[in-house]
Amino acid sequence: MSRFGMVALVGRPNVGKSTLMNHLVGEKISITTPVAQTTRNQIRGIQNHPEGQIVYLDTPGIHKARNPLNQTMVNVAWQALDEVDLVLYLVDATRPDPQIADVDQRDEQRRDPGFGEDAMILSRLQQVETPYFLVVNKVDQIEPKSRLLPLMQRYNEGASFKEVIPISAATGENVDQLIQQIIQVLPEGPPLFPPDYATDRAERFLVAELIREQLILLTRQELPHSCAVVVGEFDETRRDEQDRPLIRIEATIIVERDSQKGIVIGKRGEMLKQVGQRAREEIERLLGCHVFLKLWVRVDKNWSRDFSSVRRLGYGDELEQEP
Repeated sequence: MSRFGMVALVGRPNVGKSTLMNHLVGEKISITTPVAQTTRNQIRGIQNHPEGQIVYLDTPGIHKARNPLNQTMVNVAWQALDEVDLVLYLVDATRPDPQIADVDQRDEQRRDPGFGEDAMILSRLQQVETPYFLVVNKVDQIEPKSRLLPLMQRYNEGASFKEVIPISAATGENVDQLIQQIIQVLPEGPPLFPPDYATDRAERFLVAELIREQLILLTRQELPHSCAVVVGEFDETRRDEQDRPLIRIEATIIVERDSQKGIVIGKRGEMLKQVGQRAREEIERLLGCHVFLKLWVRVDKNWSRDFSSVRRLGYGDELEQEP
């Protein structure tokens, strides 16, 4: 008996969805940074088992969106709930008090910028017919483990989870148990993708994400949410001096203001050079051959505040209709 199913990973920003996705698939499919809202698109990772095939959907972190880019990201996450066979709701075990109470009941918790997001997600889960698990992540940072029980009980007050599973996506603790529980609830069916597929995303998309990852890591809080990357030339016909395969890639980094362009380029071009060097190393690991990478920087004023610009840059392609 073979099983096949699609599983959405949802939760607030920075709870470890992308880290878990990469661990499950065994390859770097989703970029990861300490900066919230790094994931902007729905990304599929494919895992094969003797029992069947699981397709995981890594989704943007659900938050209180205030501009078209963030609204598009959250809409992508919400839509995934109705497209899958199972939802994994990830929460962060290091958060001592999940914010799932009514806003008016606990004034002191309003200082948390994410207040109310747990309640929003739990309320939405109760409206879907899809079964859902509570996955408590980052348990490697909790000692003693008995401290997890009140947290899991508190989340259980807000929804009826089919399973509650504590894990560590970073260390792999309990992930095998999570996989076995997932397989048990998936329907019977043949695999959708060939066994050598790790994702159905095109190489151009993955390359753009790897460039954006290095940009975020190097600029941190200066402009992560204002940058996008578009891959132009992707020439796989080149050869290097030793007649080995060489892929020539040209990509454009999009920012919203002239001052941000200066940050990306850096003094004497040093920042752009560093982004390019680090991104090229990651791209070569992904593609398995030498890469020539050329980066450009362009200003597209306030692109994240305009729905048409957001869609033009490739965000929200998964949505059935315009927000």
